[in-house]
Amino acid sequence: MPLILILAGIGLFVISTALKAMAVAFDGNDFPEALAIKLEALPVIFPVHMLTGGLSLLLVPLAIFMRRTRWHKIAGRVAAADVLIAGVTAIPVALTYPVTPMAGAGFAMQGVVWLALLAIGIWNIRRGRVAQHRAAMLMMAAVTSGAVFFRIYLALWALYGSRRHFDTFYACDAWMGWVLPLGAVAAWLWLGRRRPVVKSRLAPG
Repeated sequence: MPLILILAGIGLFVISTALKAMAVAFDGNDFPEALAIKLEALPVIFPVHMLTGGLSLLLVPLAIFMRRTRWHKIAGRVAAADVLIAGVTAIPVALTYPVTPMAGAGFAMQGVVWLALLAIGIWNIRRGRVAQHRAAMLMMAAVTSGAVFFRIYLALWALYGSRRHFDTFYACDAWMGWVLPLGAVAAWLWLGRRRPVVKSRLAPG
């Protein structure tokens, strides 16, 4: 029961983050000044990124959840198209002022890695390499989750951190928000491949 409650809480938070991003995609009235400037500089690209980025938080887990069903291919293609748009638009959004060089590089690299893993996953599945496709998609989902972890870390900093060092933390958060979950998933997949297969010692029959 505790595990179910934790998973439900995580799910609700992810859905809330996704819906909020999509809801404000074309409405900058409540944006902080930094985001309002980006919206003014990129009046089409920024809203499109917010909309597709928010959708990716829903579509990518949905495609993975449907992995063993007949709907997986359709869900996967829709999620892939969404991630392609979100990833391409992430780069100009990341590099548009106001942003520190380190923070901008972190957000831009997240988009690049996102697109690279998507390409690797598509390349593998087209060649029938299901296990490699699955690994790439799970790592892509980890990068996707960076949008959620980024906000969690910001909230924790607001509670326990210092305003004086906020810019430094924000720049670090732009990297660790997606690098940490990506590293965790990559390590889990690597350990899974190295786990020895235990053969039964019982004689057949």
